Amino acid sequence: METTEKVSLAEKALEQGQGILRLAPTWVPRSFCVPGRRIKLHPDDYYVLGGERGGIDERWLSSTTPAKNGPLTGENEGLSQIVFQDGDQEVQFLLKDAVDELKGELIGDRLWDQYGSWPMYSKFFDNMGPLPHHLHHNDEQAAQIGQLGKPEAYYFPPQLNNHGGDFPYTFIGIAPGTSKETIKECLKNFTKGDNKITNYSMAYRLEPGTGWDVPPGLLHAPGSLCTYEPQKASDVFAMYQSLVNEAIIPEELLWNGTPKDRIGDYDQLMEAIDWDLNVDPEMMKNRFMAPKPVKDEAEMAAEGYREVWVCYKSDAFSAKELTVLPGQTVTIKDSAAYGLIVMQGHGKMGVWDIETPALIRYSQLTNDEFFVSEKAAKEGVTIVNPSTTDPIVMLKHFGPGNPDLVL
Repeated sequence: METTEKVSLAEKALEQGQGILRLAPTWVPRSFCVPGRRIKLHPDDYYVLGGERGGIDERWLSSTTPAKNGPLTGENEGLSQIVFQDGDQEVQFLLKDAVDELKGELIGDRLWDQYGSWPMYSKFFDNMGPLPHHLHHNDEQAAQIGQLGKPEAYYFPPQLNNHGGDFPYTFIGIAPGTSKETIKECLKNFTKGDNKITNYSMAYRLEPGTGWDVPPGLLHAPGSLCTYEPQKASDVFAMYQSLVNEAIIPEELLWNGTPKDRIGDYDQLMEAIDWDLNVDPEMMKNRFMAPKPVKDEAEMAAEGYREVWVCYKSDAFSAKELTVLPGQTVTIKDSAAYGLIVMQGHGKMGVWDIETPALIRYSQLTNDEFFVSEKAAKEGVTIVNPSTTDPIVMLKHFGPGNPDLVL
């Protein structure tokens, strides 16, 4: 497809959607994970890509970031596709290409001028068990291997958590009073079986409808709730725990994110740990996120909706949960472009029919994921809920520096 054709497709799609683009589901397998089977994929399709690719336990949302899944990674894996009705044909093309062509017209001049891209994405992470204690590097460290640092956040949607999985608790940080020498010794023991690093951490029970903020340099071992994860557009990490659920973690993942000339240098691994952040005695107070209403609750109820911030402690992204009450029509304004995923209910959003599928085949299209341009967000998105019983619930993910995020 020639670039000029992509430009016209992007422009036509934006015009057809009146500033709102429809996206296709983006499924991502992980060879080291066991799917929790809560992201609505058909039971026959969790291993549709073959056993060696592993099970599908992630759905990426509003992504212009390719998945880094090793040499078997599929073409455009992790990248969101726009669905566009071009006459009698249904055409798909990359959201990344649309952002590159439309620039500020799509994501706003503020973000385009500063980043030259859509600088975040979100995902559903759906693992049956816990992940290893690991961290994401900051910008300075990640730059040494040509990547960006990665802050992220968690929110646990009630709609996707009918069961808690094998271990609905997350280890976060390092227990206050632990010495650096103790943690360094754990890292040196990585190849000796269980390096027991979580002996020196604390686990918190995970509660649907709440979330956690995870800045770079903070050790965390995510639990087994299905998680909505807004994050910076990066895939940098290093695994610091060697044994999880009786599964050995390859040593190469310990040194993932380390410059080649410093592999084997345990001081480098320690430098990636933000020590003060990890031993914070007020971890719960500073990193836990309960939902916060965007404005007065009674005022919103009178207008037929409720909107809360669910991720709000990072400057790299933010996220809201919007609920439109049964039988209501509302117009919601935002100051920035955003992606969205419909979690519950059905109705209309602008020119689009929206609905929440109960089950999705691997290659099936849906009407539950969209991207809203900055112009459309500022003008206001009208949502109609025709149901007499069921609310419409959607999650909305925003890029850095959201002007509306004032708490």
